[in-house]
Amino acid sequence: MEAIILAGGFGTRLRSVVSAVPKPMAPIAGRPFLHLLINVLKRKGISKAILSVGYMADVITSYFDQHPVGIDVIFEIEQKPLGTGGAIAAALRHASNDTVFVFNGDTYLDLDVRSVAAMWPGDRSPIVVGRSVSDTERFGRMDIVGDRVASFIGSGHKGRGVVNAGCYLVPREIFLDKKMPEAFSFESDFLALLPPLTLRAHISTGQFIDIGIPEDYRLAQSELAGLA
Repeated sequence: MEAIILAGGFGTRLRSVVSAVPKPMAPIAGRPFLHLLINVLKRKGISKAILSVGYMADVITSYFDQHPVGIDVIFEIEQKPLGTGGAIAAALRHASNDTVFVFNGDTYLDLDVRSVAAMWPGDRSPIVVGRSVSDTERFGRMDIVGDRVASFIGSGHKGRGVVNAGCYLVPREIFLDKKMPEAFSFESDFLALLPPLTLRAHISTGQFIDIGIPEDYRLAQSELAGLA
């Protein structure tokens, strides 16, 4: 199995506590979060990681050049911001499998990747991983009907619900017949514009932490320490 990891963001919300390195390299119990994430994915069966990097890319590339992680690591370096969609499209050029997982480089999700992979091929619809949380206000809420995504409702809605966990299983040729710009959002410019019930949903119950804000980054120091 192969995975794209989106690790090119600026991390402005975390800059007050982590400024010397890009957000995915923020230390968790003494080890970069991205290293921790790749190790977890390796144990789950991922054998190739395509890292989409941009901001402070040299910090990430030099680290993994010096610290092998036991799987193939390939870098796709953005020369300018491409958005999540543009970054995925560029990274897919390095994929060799028919399907590829996509993960956010600032999010930990204890995902049963083999259960998601078992949902394929189905009708070859992309699979969106959701997670039930106590308050969806910060995240993008999803309306799920059966095993399908009926709609993306967006952030700002309080209360319990299912959110987009930022993980997907997509066909390598997902953009092949689509006329997408070089830079675009995978979530709002592509997924949200697909007809309702096109996307399949896998609802994970695994541990879920987004380190993108200082409060959750501090929580990750204790919650994820055992993975470092």
